Amino acid sequence: MQHDEVIWQVIRHNHCSFMAKISTGNFCRNPYNVTGICNRSSCPLANSRYATIRDHDGVFYLYMKTIERAHKPNELWERVKLPRNYEKALEIIDKHLMYWPKILVHKTKQRLTKMTQMRIRMRKLALKTREKIMTTPRKEIKREARREQKAEKAALLDKSIEKELLERLKKGVYGDIYNYPVEAYNEVLEMEELQAASEEEEEPEIEYVEGYEELEEEEDMEDFGGLAIHNPEADEDSDGIDEDLEDVDVPRKRGRKESTYSLRKVEKDARAKLKKKAKVIVEVENEDADERQTTVH
Repeated sequence: MQHDEVIWQVIRHNHCSFMAKISTGNFCRNPYNVTGICNRSSCPLANSRYATIRDHDGVFYLYMKTIERAHKPNELWERVKLPRNYEKALEIIDKHLMYWPKILVHKTKQRLTKMTQMRIRMRKLALKTREKIMTTPRKEIKREARREQKAEKAALLDKSIEKELLERLKKGVYGDIYNYPVEAYNEVLEMEELQAASEEEEEPEIEYVEGYEELEEEEDMEDFGGLAIHNPEADEDSDGIDEDLEDVDVPRKRGRKESTYSLRKVEKDARAKLKKKAKVIVEVENEDADERQTTVH
């Protein structure tokens, strides 16, 4: 048979796993405690008739315990679901705890009020965007950094080995004994060709040239255009052309600097004109006289 006073004396003065002693007072960690304070009237273990309110996923339930069910631990607590409306929940509490002690009914209503306010604040905070503070795992960061360093060293070693093997293959150290992957070898050769092509496609060198050379050539050609070549009886032979070139006199303006390039160009143009010049012989016969007139154009 359950005796509340004996249970309280054992719990209070010997040992209780739910009791938490703090400088401000003694508190109870039992989830069925209606106030959270460790005292005789609020202890759920030392009271055979007890009522409290608990929250399950945002839904409030009224829990009640009576002495008639003390011999059935699996059916010790009677649970009643409370509606979300605060006033209706108070009505249900008054209905089920009509003949219970007034102090216990008052504490149960106070717990319902506090839990309702807590639920409202939780909904408001859920709607707001708040920064989430997270701890930095130092051990994991250090471990990842060590792994990265090892991977970099391994990659450099692999590249150096591959480069050395390719150089030996190019030199023909292994000959036909070593069976190397042809695709990888071709890829490396293509990469080297692309690098060589990119080096060739560099910027062109900058050169500085004379700016007034073309103007001088044009003026020399204009001066040469006014010359008169007096040699109508020129032959087709090259000797005659050379003699005509010797007779050509090219007057130049005083005070102008002569260039060898312009002189050569003038001589070439003169030779081309003499070569292109063709002889046309026209014969005219008169019916009355047997005389013939020949003209050379």
